[in-house]
Amino acid sequence: MPAESALLAGVATRYATALFELARDRRILGEVATELRELRGLIQGSHDLQRLLASPLYDRDQQGKALAAVLDRGGASDLVRNLVGLLARNRRLFVLDATIAAFLELAAKERGEVTARVVSAQPLSPQQEESLARALGQAAGRTVLIDSRVEPSLLGGMVVRLGSRQIDASLGTRLRSLAAAMKGA
Repeated sequence: MPAESALLAGVATRYATALFELARDRRILGEVATELRELRGLIQGSHDLQRLLASPLYDRDQQGKALAAVLDRGGASDLVRNLVGLLARNRRLFVLDATIAAFLELAAKERGEVTARVVSAQPLSPQQEESLARALGQAAGRTVLIDSRVEPSLLGGMVVRLGSRQIDASLGTRLRSLAAAMKGA
């Protein structure tokens, strides 16, 4: 499983790096980053889109046309449309989320920022994200951007990953720790 994860990360990083270089050359890094964040939000908010991306029942043309319609409706740039089209043609839409994350990380690094990956049981409000970014920024001594994702299996709380450090304040982990402690008692 770890080898598969590393392979997916490598594929996503190659696509993200190519997109990053094109966006930087055209001086539209910020616009592309905004579009990718919006696309990720649309996908995370739609079970139908998630199913479309993950299901092998849809062929590459169906996936490509559906995402092209979503991007057309959102007024996406040619770079983002081309990326998604290329991923669809190559049957690589399963790495779209990882590609977006890798691109956003490259863009943040270019601006001297660091990205914290936050996985929470419930969606974070804008105020919660801002407060968390401020607290992490003070700890890291840099501007911190929040890359949040919802994972209901955490039950409650969150897991924050900033660079090589991880803070696991999830209810699931606490319950497992408590269960392990009770077994030993």
